[in-house]
Amino acid sequence: MLEPFEQKALDYYGEVIINKHLIHEAGFGARSIPTYVGEWILSHFADDGGLTEESRERVAAFLGKFLPTKGQKDEIKNQLLKLETVQILDDYGVSVNLKTGQRYLRIPLLDISDAFIGEQIVDENALLVTSGVWGIGSLFYVPPDDPKERGRVWMREFKPFQISRVDLDYYRECRQNFTFDEWLNLIISSMGFNPNCQTVTQKMILVTRIIPLAEPRVNLVELAPKGTGKSFVYDNLSRYGRVVAGGKVTPAVLFHNLVTHTPGLIARYDVIVLDEVQSIRGDSAGELIAGLKVYLESGRFSRGNTMGTSEAGFIMLGNITLDENHRPIQEDEGIFLEIPNFLQETAFIDRIHGLIAGWKMGRVTKDTPSRSMGFKGDFFSEILHALRSDAHYGEYVSQQMRLVNCDDLRDRKAITRLATGFLKLLFPDMKPTEEQFKEYCVKPAVQLRQRVRDELHKLDPEYAKVSIGFE
Repeated sequence: MLEPFEQKALDYYGEVIINKHLIHEAGFGARSIPTYVGEWILSHFADDGGLTEESRERVAAFLGKFLPTKGQKDEIKNQLLKLETVQILDDYGVSVNLKTGQRYLRIPLLDISDAFIGEQIVDENALLVTSGVWGIGSLFYVPPDDPKERGRVWMREFKPFQISRVDLDYYRECRQNFTFDEWLNLIISSMGFNPNCQTVTQKMILVTRIIPLAEPRVNLVELAPKGTGKSFVYDNLSRYGRVVAGGKVTPAVLFHNLVTHTPGLIARYDVIVLDEVQSIRGDSAGELIAGLKVYLESGRFSRGNTMGTSEAGFIMLGNITLDENHRPIQEDEGIFLEIPNFLQETAFIDRIHGLIAGWKMGRVTKDTPSRSMGFKGDFFSEILHALRSDAHYGEYVSQQMRLVNCDDLRDRKAITRLATGFLKLLFPDMKPTEEQFKEYCVKPAVQLRQRVRDELHKLDPEYAKVSIGFE
């Protein structure tokens, strides 16, 4: 039997709703595809009642035909060498080289980054040159005319796996038919989590994770033990987010590559996530942290003669140790002491808008994934992306929010952006009651920034201890 929020979701949103549990029943196994791609496949092949033997066979046949394993890479290349057309489901992307005047197609499955693609396909799928797009590409091989030259792989056709458009007004209008708890459960389920396994506090933490997908230039840090699902939502919910896991992060990767003349991740995605931040190594010259401080403050970046702006949010995820009371073991000294030294600079931390208390989340278990109805991943991703450009929410927050003991401009900016993000996600119709606005938009925004201020005071007494409030 469906819960009230599930029935309402089906009644008002219909075809963009899916049983989120199907993705775990479908047997995708080790297939390296994000959840939103898997849901796209299921929405086309699953039956209304769920997965039957026939629909499972259709899914398996589709995967077998279009999604080969990495071990079949040379087999596919051999087919191309025999001048056969090959159709592959992959995360395609395009880079533009102004020096050569060429567009180069990336085919991750084949480890190819210099295939060719027609101008028309790129024009029809603009996201290929920004965040990349999952879809089925028809590939063929053109042998070299001269033995000294190289053959090239070309894309002949492309079918993207994405919703073509969303009706944001209808999405907002239908929110009015849900109670707050029903809507919160729908959002949590849409993120892939079981709302029945989370407290309200934990649900709000989960919602906080996706604020940067809906509100431009929000910078967050989440510190928590291993196994709490910090990066899951960024890997699986939206193609507009990019996760960089550990290792050395360079200015070329983040901002602009001076050798290839290609834009960095910040110019191509809505959100950049630094996962496993405790293992990230900065550059010896300090260019990365200097560039990040400028970017986090102003949204501007520069490398060489290249200057640019971006609306991308910035998130750092790190593992920390807890004591027997499930509190950060270095809470008294400062929990940022467990992240790399080059990220501990207070001037850098001050530019972070909020610290998510990830230590309040439980470990991911077999019951953690959603078993309920929720928005399809590609639809929800596009809704969040569309909400980024709506300025009405920020105006609402500026008019309604009254902060107390908050004279610092960075504190005020941070809380305003965070409260705006909560409003977009929880009350997209902009019709919260006064009490709901304070409890679920302003209060959590203040708490997120207050944690940053508290940690700054622990690391550097020059940061006065403040207690931000609201009327």
